[in-house]
Amino acid sequence: MTVELLEKLCMLNGASGDENRVRDFILSEISGYCEYRVDPLGNIIAEKKGKSTSSKKVMISAHMDEVGMIVTSVKSDGTLTVSPVGGIDPRVAIGRPVFVGDSDIYGVIGAKAVHNLSADEKKTAPKFDALYVDIGAEDKAAAEKLVSLGDFVHFSSEFIHFGDDFIKGKAIDDRFGCAVMIDLIKSELPYDCTFTFVVQEEVGLRGSQAAAYRVAPDFAIVLEATTAADIPLASGEKRCCELGRGAVVSYMDRSTIYDKELYGISRDIALKNGIKWQTKTMVAGGNDSGAIHISRGGIRTIAISAPCRYLHSPSCVVKLSDLEDCEKLAELMLEKMCTM
Repeated sequence: MTVELLEKLCMLNGASGDENRVRDFILSEISGYCEYRVDPLGNIIAEKKGKSTSSKKVMISAHMDEVGMIVTSVKSDGTLTVSPVGGIDPRVAIGRPVFVGDSDIYGVIGAKAVHNLSADEKKTAPKFDALYVDIGAEDKAAAEKLVSLGDFVHFSSEFIHFGDDFIKGKAIDDRFGCAVMIDLIKSELPYDCTFTFVVQEEVGLRGSQAAAYRVAPDFAIVLEATTAADIPLASGEKRCCELGRGAVVSYMDRSTIYDKELYGISRDIALKNGIKWQTKTMVAGGNDSGAIHISRGGIRTIAISAPCRYLHSPSCVVKLSDLEDCEKLAELMLEKMCTM
């Protein structure tokens, strides 16, 4: 996986339910390397031929959508009220530049000025209904010429490669997983594999539920970014996982108790092949595994995640070596699953 490919994916806007631009880009990348179809929800289901065909069907999955917002009303002063699409902490949104709608109207997220806050308001974090988007419109009529109710709102954020191979950008959750799958589709794989680029993970694992039902695999690998809290003021198990320590393989999160055998196999494969491997020190978060592992009669599932600081913010931070470890482990797990 190249940094350039990840940058192209992260710079695309694609909140849950508005993944068109991301999907179109992915299709342009994988065309000619596999057979694919797009289902009614908007998932891409790609069939990649390998050197051999296994009796076991393996699906590798990542989601195309990112967290964002949606316009719910236009005020008389021309500002917009919004609701979150996915899990966004309002504290990371205030003052952030955004793009609104298909025309990418520029705006800034605002909130009541600190000197106007009451004593009680200063003690509590703001809620989304206290925020607004300022698009520079003079009044409601001017704003309504530019935006409509239901327009999606996306963070504007530069993609920056900095420090000791760190990367900062929006939507690394889960454009990282999409980048890895594009790379694998373009490579020569040992066995056939089905890749699913799914929609609406951030609002309830919806795309993966439909994709897993249609594909009906024996095994599934979910590629994802997961919360790392290796930052000041966090210690011990509260750090959850750490950048620079490799791929994260969970034993349990809030939506899945992972296949115990696959969990152990991933650790053994990593150790044997010099791949950095870690697990979470907390039961936290969740991903598309929650829908996939209970699809049909049950699917043996594992998640391979990249540790990511400041998840669901405009400034997600990851380390390149961790992303590379995730890709190496996913390819070796595919080969192992096909021979089980």
